[in-house]
Amino acid sequence: MSRYSGKINKKAVALKYDSDQVAPVIVASGMGHVAEKIVELAAENSVPVYEDTSLATILSRLELGAEVPEELYKAIVDIYVYFLKFSPSNIRNDSETDTTKG
Repeated sequence: MSRYSGKINKKAVALKYDSDQVAPVIVASGMGHVAEKIVELAAENSVPVYEDTSLATILSRLELGAEVPEELYKAIVDIYVYFLKFSPSNIRNDSETDTTKG
C-alpha cells in the first residue's frame, strides 16, 4: 500500500450553524489534501474537530451551502453535545486540581 493512500481517502466537512437557520449548513468539503487543509485551518482557528468517517462520507456528497438533512440531525446533535461537554479548559482545570492521578 502506498504511503499516500490514507491521505488520499481522508474526507472532511465543515459545518456552520446560526440561530436563524433551521439546520447547520455545509461551508467546506473535500478529500485528500483539501480535507487536510480543512482540518488544519480548523485547528489554527480553534474550531473543534470531530472524526466520524461515515458521517463525513455522507455529508461530503452534498453541495456546499446545503443544509444538513433532517435524517442526520441526531448525529449532528450528538457532535454538538460532545463539544459542549469537552472543553480544553475543562481538561486543564481537571489536571491542575486532580493530583491523585499519576
